[in-house]
Order: sequence, then structure tokens, then C-alpha cells
Amino acid sequence: MRYYLVALFDEESYKAIEPIQRSMSRKYKLYRNLPTLHITLEIIEDPDLNKLDEILYKIFKPYKRFKVELSDIICFDEPHKSVNLKVESKGYIKRIARSVNETLKLHGFNVRPCIDNWDLHVSLANTNFASREWSKNEFNKACTLAKRDGFYNMAKIARIELWKPINNKKEMVVKSYPLKTF
Repeated sequence: MRYYLVALFDEESYKAIEPIQRSMSRKYKLYRNLPTLHITLEIIEDPDLNKLDEILYKIFKPYKRFKVELSDIICFDEPHKSVNLKVESKGYIKRIARSVNETLKLHGFNVRPCIDNWDLHVSLANTNFASREWSKNEFNKACTLAKRDGFYNMAKIARIELWKPINNKKEMVVKSYPLKTF
């Protein structure tokens, strides 16, 4: 099974981003329940969960909450048809993503071979878990409107979580790694 390591926002940051997601979902009737806004740091194939938990705990133990820069809209064409907020790949978020990828590779986990060509992003709307497939025309229109409106914000990351790829918030979280608050 594939697992996702994701960075999650604090409540204040989440409230600043969610209205964009909600508006897009309503306008195009995409989701019954909005997916949780997050930044995917790594994708791990068929891991030994106990060993993975040990390693991730050690990686995240020294980190405190940190800010990320959300700057503008990026869209991924078919098959994803995804409208996203671009996360600037600098500072803590870049260091954490690189550290996780390299450390897990060293321990024999099946992760992405190269993270340099990975665009960190926050997915606002896509075909995953949508109640219907949106048309190419709808996607293009949503992307154009979102780019026209633009977006810029500094958001705070409060915790890292390991997720199963299901759209059930209670069963999705495998493990949570809260970051220090000082």
C-alpha cells in the first residue's frame, strides 16, 4: 500500500486557505466532504510501519512549527486536472522534504528517486475523491480564474502526519508528529 507523509497547517492558516477550496468545490460541485488541505512531502510504498515510525519520530523530534510561503496558483493537466497553491521550495519545508527522502532511502524504503523535480503544492481541487469528474473545459476555466485571482500567504505548519490514501478522516491518519511550539 502507498502511504503519504504530509505537512498540515495550524488552524489560523487553514482558515485562510479553506474558503478558496470551498468556493471551487461549490462552483464545480466536486466534493461532498472537502479533503484536508495539506502539503505532500513524500510518498512511501509498502513500508514497515514500525520501522518507519521510529525513523520519522527521530527526524521530526528537533523541529518546531515553521512557516511556508504560498505564492500563486499552479495547475497540473490531465490526468490530474488539479488546481493548487504553489509552495515555495525554500527554508524548513525544503530541508524537511530532502531529509525525509534521503533518510528513508538510506534505510531501504521505497520513496521517490529524485525530489528535485517535485513541485511542493497544496491541492485545492482535483479528481481524487471528487464526487464527479470535472470536464476539461471546467478545469481550464477554474485554473484560469484561480490564476487571475492569484494567492499569496505565509502559512504555519503545525504537524506532520502519515496517511493512508482514503477519504475517511478518522481512518486516514496512521501516525501524527506534532512539531514543537516554542
